[in-house]
Amino acid sequence: MTTRRNLLLLAGSALALGGCRETAQAAPTTPTAPDVLLAESDRGLLRLGPAGEQVLGPAAAGYDGAHLYAARPGGLDQVDPASGTAVRSAALADGWIPRVVSTDGRACALSRTGASDRPAARARTRLLITGPGGASERDLAGVIEPDAFTADGTGLFVLEWLPAAAPDHYRVRLLDLATGEVQPLSTRDKTPLPPGAEEEMRGDGRQAVLSADRTMLFTLYTHQPGHRHTRDLLSGRPGGAHAFVHVLHLSERWAYCLDLPHPFGEGPAAGHALAADGRTLFVADLNAGKLAYASPESLAIERVVDVPPVPESTAALALTADGRVLIGAGGVTVLDRASGRQTGRWELPGAVRGLALSRDGGRVYAGGTGRVTWLDAATGTRSGEVAVPGLIALRHVV
Repeated sequence: MTTRRNLLLLAGSALALGGCRETAQAAPTTPTAPDVLLAESDRGLLRLGPAGEQVLGPAAAGYDGAHLYAARPGGLDQVDPASGTAVRSAALADGWIPRVVSTDGRACALSRTGASDRPAARARTRLLITGPGGASERDLAGVIEPDAFTADGTGLFVLEWLPAAAPDHYRVRLLDLATGEVQPLSTRDKTPLPPGAEEEMRGDGRQAVLSADRTMLFTLYTHQPGHRHTRDLLSGRPGGAHAFVHVLHLSERWAYCLDLPHPFGEGPAAGHALAADGRTLFVADLNAGKLAYASPESLAIERVVDVPPVPESTAALALTADGRVLIGAGGVTVLDRASGRQTGRWELPGAVRGLALSRDGGRVYAGGTGRVTWLDAATGTRSGEVAVPGLIALRHVV
């Protein structure tokens, strides 16, 4: 799914904000960005930086942007995101599209079809897995979409869309790369699921981020009509969550759903966003003006605070090392992490299509309509802007 695995870089800043509302100054237009960025566009994945724009075309980046694979005629390149050069190449038949990259960058899953919110009906799916041992092809029954590798690279989490003749919902399963068998996941207590207890999801997978220790993948889901969690199926409860964070443990191979309270999930999916670090998992619903704090360790909601609502917006979140939460939607709202209190507002023209921080924490990058703008992380002053025709979303700072 094009919206399911969207990961914003979480980087640090050691600079503090004043408590007043700040309006960003007009940005001088510059031809290049001072840092290397990865962005999704209608021309494919783009690499932007001091040397200009590099169109990578059919490509897939890891969830933190640290690893990158790009297809080319007759081959597949593993590309160093920092330099844009190929560090490893292999011959490959045309038509394979990179889809998923392992967290260590050693493996890539490719398919014959691109990502889609609703894949087309088909009786079988072909996947190609490349890794240290070479490439192997899998021919699987039904509509199967690659989702994430296990931490050890021996398994691939996949979305199995049902029914294959008219896909409209899916369940997360595990493809054993040694045997080719597609299996149910375990529960959080590592108990195998009995028949009939696998969750089937309908709705929008809005965004996904890795945990700080890179062992868990958090995916935000909204609008799940009729959805029942595994725990509801096992207990006989009716279920019916509007929004939740689906947790995949990439090492222990279990799945868990962290329910989000009302009114999360009742407004448009685009108004929701997700971000995480070692202390907190944040989920924003700008339709309702809510920000939830959850524990990555206990997987429980700790509190919900009010934030300025921005209805009909596209939301983005980023976190700074000095204790600020940045919420992007028609500008950037700055919150004090501890109190949830607004400490600043940086205005930007138009919608925000992704937020990310430079590695040194000095710049905040904001995707926009046909452009990427960067701001001083201390003051919110706009420092520069580069035109990016067809920009869909800013993904990572490398």
